[in-house]
Amino acid sequence: MALKSFGIIAGNGIYPLLMARSARKAGVERIVAFAFHGETDPKLAELVDEIDWLRVGQLAKFLDSVRKTGISEAVMAGQIQPKHLFDLRPDIRSVVLLATLKTRNAESIFGAIAEELAQIGVTLLPATTFLDDCLVRPGLVAGPKLSPREEEDITYGFQIAKEMSRLDIGQTVIVKEGTVLAVEAFEGTNEAIKRGGALGKKGAIMVKVSKPNQDFRFDVPVIGLQTLDTARDARLRAIAVEAGKTLVLEQEAVPAKAAACKISIAGVSL
Repeated sequence: MALKSFGIIAGNGIYPLLMARSARKAGVERIVAFAFHGETDPKLAELVDEIDWLRVGQLAKFLDSVRKTGISEAVMAGQIQPKHLFDLRPDIRSVVLLATLKTRNAESIFGAIAEELAQIGVTLLPATTFLDDCLVRPGLVAGPKLSPREEEDITYGFQIAKEMSRLDIGQTVIVKEGTVLAVEAFEGTNEAIKRGGALGKKGAIMVKVSKPNQDFRFDVPVIGLQTLDTARDARLRAIAVEAGKTLVLEQEAVPAKAAACKISIAGVSL
């Protein structure tokens, strides 16, 4: 994709940094970042040409900032902590927007923001833009070979996770020997891993999938070194994710870390 200028709406974690590096590698000449206090890594400022710091909930200021940059394409990279979606101090424009939503979750809120951006002439691109090489391939990606029992748990967990995601409850489940130990809800993937690991004691498996008709503009499944650290501490045996629809961040370092932790990472496509 040939773009001269490009905006990154930056949440937390390493994802926005990876996006900035990948966009630059793809030839983008001007990268503008919209960062959030308490969320965005300050290191992002070193990788972009312009950065504007905002607070979660300042919708009017955010839209005004985007408009002034003159960009016409942007991407959302990185999450906003779930608690901030409810513990925010919205400006008047945010209050009006929130009042129009029948349900208040990440998908509905970010979908409404995407519509606001469209009204000022900004197209929100898929969150996988410039990152095709980071999408998980089918099969064993890293770590030890899986046993037949573990592969059965992955298949079972995939089916359960798909149903949970269809109901918009969560996209991650923790399973062990045919038993669902934990289902992700509002707390997020890492907390679900901790709960499932505590119940399973040792050897449980995490399965993460995409939602049916998932809007990849602002919601893409991701794993990385932090996921591995959490899985190691929870004594998980494997991490299985949906192939072709999940990003691996820090992919150069992940195989060695997975091997050291004796955790398998597999891409699943059923």
